[in-house]
Amino acid sequence: MSAFSAYDIDLESLKEGVHSFRYELDDSYFAAIDADEVRKGNLVADVTVTTRLGAYEVDFHVAGEIFVTCDRCLDDMPLAVDADDHMRVKLGPELGEDGEVLVLPEQEPVLNVAWFLYELIVLSIPIKHVHPAGGCNKEMAAKLYEHMAVSADEVDEQEED
Repeated sequence: MSAFSAYDIDLESLKEGVHSFRYELDDSYFAAIDADEVRKGNLVADVTVTTRLGAYEVDFHVAGEIFVTCDRCLDDMPLAVDADDHMRVKLGPELGEDGEVLVLPEQEPVLNVAWFLYELIVLSIPIKHVHPAGGCNKEMAAKLYEHMAVSADEVDEQEED
């Protein structure tokens, strides 16, 4: 049994209509994913699968808090996440993609959403993530200030010229 079997959705067993799944994504989830971008967090993921004529519309929503490394002081910092995504899935002869549709093999019609949820979380992280003013590690902030190539006064003088 895989660490992510709880995230399996057996599409073939779903009757036509709307089906909802809820997942708690905590530190153990991120440890099992074993990727560098996010290692800790506490989120709720809602996955809704709409089955219609052998096709599946899958909607994802994740909300909560993750911890990422501050780009300035390198300490962990909390970051709120509230993200949505949508995908279409159908069954076919083999695993693949058909345009923007994920094709799952008919003999194994199970969609594991663990990695899709992780990607949604990671893609919601802003390019730059730093603590709010005054929130960085004081010791690291002092070291950064000590090693700045240009002081704030010099920048002000250059702008006046």
